[in-house]
Amino acid sequence: MNRLGIGSPRGLAAFAALTGCLVTMAVAALTGAGGVFAAAGLAGCGCELLLHRTEPGLMARLGRLHMGATPRFEFRCVLLLLLLGRLHVTGPIGLAAAMTLVLCLLAGQALHAALSTLIRRRRALAVAARNIDLRRLDISDRPPRRLTEWPGPRMLAYELSALLGLTASLATGDARWVVAALTLAAGACLITVVALVPYLVRAVRRLPGAAQVLAEVDAWLIRHRPRTVLYFSGPRDRVHQVTGWLGAVAALPTPSLVVLRDRELLEALDPTPLPVLCVPDAAHLARLDLSGVRVALYPANTGRNIHLLRIPTMQHVFLAPGDGDQAVDPYSKVYDQVWVAGEAGRRRHVQAAVGVEDADIVEIGRPQLDGLRAAGTGHVPAPVPTVLYAPASDEPGTADEPIVRALLESERPVRLLYRPHPPTGRRSPEARAAHRRIAALIQAANERRAADPVGEASGDAGAPRAEAARHRAELARRIAALEARLRRADADEAMLTRDHAAPDPALLTEAEDLRRQWHQAHWAASPPWLHQVIEGDTPTLHSCFGQADLLIAGLSGADGLSGVDGRTGAGDVRTGAGDGRSGVGDSRSGADGDLSGVVGDFLATLKPYALTIPAGLTEEEFRRQHTLARAAYLLGPGASGMDTVLRPLFDPSLDELRTTRQEVTEFLLGPAVPPSVQRFTDAVEKLARKGEALLRMRDLHTAPPPDTGRWSVTR
Repeated sequence: MNRLGIGSPRGLAAFAALTGCLVTMAVAALTGAGGVFAAAGLAGCGCELLLHRTEPGLMARLGRLHMGATPRFEFRCVLLLLLLGRLHVTGPIGLAAAMTLVLCLLAGQALHAALSTLIRRRRALAVAARNIDLRRLDISDRPPRRLTEWPGPRMLAYELSALLGLTASLATGDARWVVAALTLAAGACLITVVALVPYLVRAVRRLPGAAQVLAEVDAWLIRHRPRTVLYFSGPRDRVHQVTGWLGAVAALPTPSLVVLRDRELLEALDPTPLPVLCVPDAAHLARLDLSGVRVALYPANTGRNIHLLRIPTMQHVFLAPGDGDQAVDPYSKVYDQVWVAGEAGRRRHVQAAVGVEDADIVEIGRPQLDGLRAAGTGHVPAPVPTVLYAPASDEPGTADEPIVRALLESERPVRLLYRPHPPTGRRSPEARAAHRRIAALIQAANERRAADPVGEASGDAGAPRAEAARHRAELARRIAALEARLRRADADEAMLTRDHAAPDPALLTEAEDLRRQWHQAHWAASPPWLHQVIEGDTPTLHSCFGQADLLIAGLSGADGLSGVDGRTGAGDVRTGAGDGRSGVGDSRSGADGDLSGVVGDFLATLKPYALTIPAGLTEEEFRRQHTLARAAYLLGPGASGMDTVLRPLFDPSLDELRTTRQEVTEFLLGPAVPPSVQRFTDAVEKLARKGEALLRMRDLHTAPPPDTGRWSVTR
């Protein structure tokens, strides 16, 4: 089921029913069973509509396999003609008319698809932008979505019209009904084609070409003179690597610019006050005037970095705190500097001996974690402590269920927040089954606690929690409406480039405040003694950190958490680079995509955490190989040692690893003072001044000798 991209049993049932309807229609067309054909066709339309709404992944997968909406529509049209030929209801003239109309319908649908593709490609500007004033470019509006998108539902409407006409003809014996229905479908298709023609003409005549767009972007660059560039290229699912640095770059006192190389990244990027340029073509990037840029920041090592690295007037920096590789990439030596989080990152690069000099390594901390470090100071566990359990893998693990059972059956009650790995159940039926068993265990435990609550011996908090739940629902609606305004789902890339002339700080601030309020309302609406299964993006990982008194996590086989005396070095502990916003409750961690990095982020809170010992390793060897394990309470097979892990929650004086956690935190993440954002800003400013000095020296050495007149060559 998962190989087809089907995410639910209902989706599987609809897909099976659709397949059955197609087979039934084929058999009915061959045998001349008109009533069966019409019934199967109508049922198939219902299944198609359900799948379009509930299983978009499946429909996209079928399209890539050349079994999408258009081939299915064409197949059913052929079956309809075959049925009409078998029934002889229409007669020779009616059959000829029906064939002509079906051919017109198919030709119109093909022409519509061609026009939509031409318009979409013609409207793809050489450079896309956000928060950059390009209003002087004459960019027209895109066609309405009802004309260019939703081809599947549109073809279903044509097919439904034909099937209803066929049903009427079968009931009355009058062929005019099916001919009229086909005429209506073909006419509707023709109207959509004709309506698209003016938009194609505008796209060809009015949209600016590459030279005009680049000239306008250059004019903006000359006016604003950005001094720092955050540069990124990669697939859409890696957008967190650049998102994690937006806050730190936005806090710089000098103008900055984000440069992306892939259009899908621009679509996935969170709203930001920073100006953003998307330049897919390397030749176009080379033509832009970036002479004012002094510092270029690279959150990831990708081959397309070379397109900016070749500019000698910039100082190029690799942001290693956001790198999750197990080993140091030898490519890192091409940068002028490598910025790491703490001493561990420095040692990791020096010991790798890939050509990165110690003098070129700068420790800046983790700007994304400043909010967590501030919020974790002086934390006191709640009367009913909260344990966050975050498995490291989406594969079924033998340790998951015993850990959950041990927490639910703890002699001293705790609240469990179970946050499974985001892809859990998408690839493996076993993982999905294991997740369902854990969810069932938690549901059963909640039913028992609802009957006998703990932690609130007196007083009725039900009314405040109900009010908080209503407030949360209202906030969710407001957030959805605000994000619709920010992202403009009705506009295409060209219109967004035209209309996003300047950021709206009020909207961004309102969105941030609404998210913060939503998280507050969510936890206020949640009884503090009931467990939760947290799936999806909300509440965010860092919001869960704010609630947790203890984290339990496992290390996957490729966790990247090795220490400096281990096999892969320490410091870059796969903490992820995707904390979309700084601060507890409003951060969306890049570790969401790889939950082994949860531990590195949680380390900033200074709260206790526990790790499961992998099979085949002793406790001593595990601590020796993994830096994070040195400050962790450890769980053995079958969740053995859980009592020791939970003991500090009820008596903080028994937290034997508090001092070790502080040492490991500073070793991996650097000191808390000054804040990482300040250290990042200082590093950018210092390197920019160095770049200015080097540029002046270069200009001095390359300048021609002054012409004194008397000793000139011409004399």
